[in-house]
Amino acid sequence: MVKIKQTKKGGIKPIKPFKTLAEEADFWDTHSIVDEINEGTLVGFHQAKKTDTITIRIDKKNLQKLRESAFQKGIGPTTLARMWLMEKLQSNRT
Repeated sequence: MVKIKQTKKGGIKPIKPFKTLAEEADFWDTHSIVDEINEGTLVGFHQAKKTDTITIRIDKKNLQKLRESAFQKGIGPTTLARMWLMEKLQSNRT
């Protein structure tokens, strides 16, 4: 869960977390962060807490398929691979 802090006067108000990727896509199709930024506005960002890393070798043909699938979803190939891995691990729990 993302904690939302109060903003100081003149700051950018945080956006409520999105429930789905489609909801987020719809929002950004009609909004621009640039419209909210004025001179002197402080802008911050949230950096995800990273955990351990693994390396997975994949042949060029499948890597290209992964990249194409990720591009169609509007995410990076590493993110998509991680999502698929987590889905598989979750389905094996039952």
